[in-house]
Amino acid sequence: MKQWSRREFIRLSAIVAAAGGFSTVSGCVSAPAASLVSAEPEFPLSFLHGVASGDPLHDRVVLWTRVTPAGPLAQVQLRLEVATDAAFRNLVVAADCVAHADQDYCAKVDAAGLSAGQAYFYRFRAGSVSSPVGQTRTLPQGALSTARFAVVSCSNYPAGYFHVYQQLAERSDLDAVVHLGDYLYEYAADGYATERAAEFGRFYAPDNRCELLTLQDYRRRYACYRADAALQQLHGRHPFLLVWDDHEIANDIWTGGAENHSPGEGDFQARKLAALQAYYEWLPIRPHVQQGEPLYRSLAYGDLVQLYLLDTRVCARSQWLDFPQFQRDGKLDVAAMTKAVQDPTRTLLGPTQLDWLSQGLTQSACHWQVLAQQVLMARMELPGEALAALGKPGPELLSQLQQLADLKALPTEQLTSAQRKRLQGVLPYNLDAWDGFPVERERLYQRLRDSGRQVLVLAGDTHNAWHSELKNAAGEPVGVELATASVSSPGIEQYLQLDEAQATQLSRVLPQLIDELAWCELSRRGYLLVEFTQQQCRAQWHQIASVHTTKAEWLAPHQLLIARR
Repeated sequence: MKQWSRREFIRLSAIVAAAGGFSTVSGCVSAPAASLVSAEPEFPLSFLHGVASGDPLHDRVVLWTRVTPAGPLAQVQLRLEVATDAAFRNLVVAADCVAHADQDYCAKVDAAGLSAGQAYFYRFRAGSVSSPVGQTRTLPQGALSTARFAVVSCSNYPAGYFHVYQQLAERSDLDAVVHLGDYLYEYAADGYATERAAEFGRFYAPDNRCELLTLQDYRRRYACYRADAALQQLHGRHPFLLVWDDHEIANDIWTGGAENHSPGEGDFQARKLAALQAYYEWLPIRPHVQQGEPLYRSLAYGDLVQLYLLDTRVCARSQWLDFPQFQRDGKLDVAAMTKAVQDPTRTLLGPTQLDWLSQGLTQSACHWQVLAQQVLMARMELPGEALAALGKPGPELLSQLQQLADLKALPTEQLTSAQRKRLQGVLPYNLDAWDGFPVERERLYQRLRDSGRQVLVLAGDTHNAWHSELKNAAGEPVGVELATASVSSPGIEQYLQLDEAQATQLSRVLPQLIDELAWCELSRRGYLLVEFTQQQCRAQWHQIASVHTTKAEWLAPHQLLIARR
């Protein structure tokens, strides 16, 4: 993570402290004590935002809630109860904890002393008022036959209903929900994907319709999202494993700024610290990210799955590159763009995180090595003519792309020089993804190949579903990438102005043009389900007909089997 100097950290911390506090959310765990009764609070209170759990280990799990008092209180005394049964007859934890006003009345407890691979029920109490009952589970140890995860990303509240969250809350077969980021969006009420918010009745509160800049802004946006019934039920049903993408802070963030931050919006580092503080307060994560602790971490599910939760956004990302930066007299300066992209100092992970990952790959006792990160890792390169076509949204681009795909399918010796020229000069279409950092990607690929492990990469960010076979620059296989569609954010089909049939046609054409791409789905929202056994990994992309209707219609999932090697 970016190492702030002590002076800089104190200065920036003071800025955020002035906006509402910059201390940790504390909790304590004690031995069971059924006789303890929490005192009645001075004002009536409620648990409007439910409960949540996350970051399970073999002997503990992070438990979260938030209280809403009817009057001003400096803090609220709570009692946490954890039991092995829904009736709370067999208590294993009964502990006092505190929800402080200067931490937005959020309370987080790292509940320790639990048994490995065990399901638990938990609740928080304040006097006679009780929170909803949540369910969670600790990590298993030893030989494990199956592990199953739901992978989600990119949930935009005004863009549509959270049907994805609702279906996952109704499932009872998940070990955890892996959220790859864009848990919320920082835009104003008239910003990205808000066109139909009135139709859906999914408004931001009147005091939270601006772009998020301050600690209070971010806290209020979390409150909006966590009041959603589907998301609240999901948090209460399964433990979460969370990483951020960019919108938890600002669009296209890098270590020194963001695309969606202008000088007139104040000090960027203060804004980032405010966002990290709210992220830590509102989500069931263990790392103290608001104090500079790295978000990246690793969890082992028995001897089966080693899951690495990576940070490609905040800790080491170089400034973004985009095609308009290389426009010269209306034309793309390919040489300048290539030089910039190939700069060996450009990083997403940074050397510290990369070394940490390499060490984990070497030491892990699990067969499946899974990298849970934000952006597409595959080499998504297209002929220059195809890239230009994508820059002119509309259905007419499909015929041009199909022509190129048909040419590429022919043996090279059958092509004319003019046809070969049309297929030459491939370029990446998304410099915000790993394609904008190819030198570090090769460094990562070398570490993955050196480890000799079977690697799967999980990705989100694009709002569409993808399956790619990853290869290094020499064409050697590295791993398999599985990318989930969004929960509600619109995808490439909206940007390209394609209807469902046209998006389906594009999803057939792109794998013919992009060498590493095996399959994609470009018109649906949904989630990815990955199930690991000792013999194989089964991936299922679950897709929903629409997030714009109150009733969910789920389609037949697309499935992929990956054999253990």
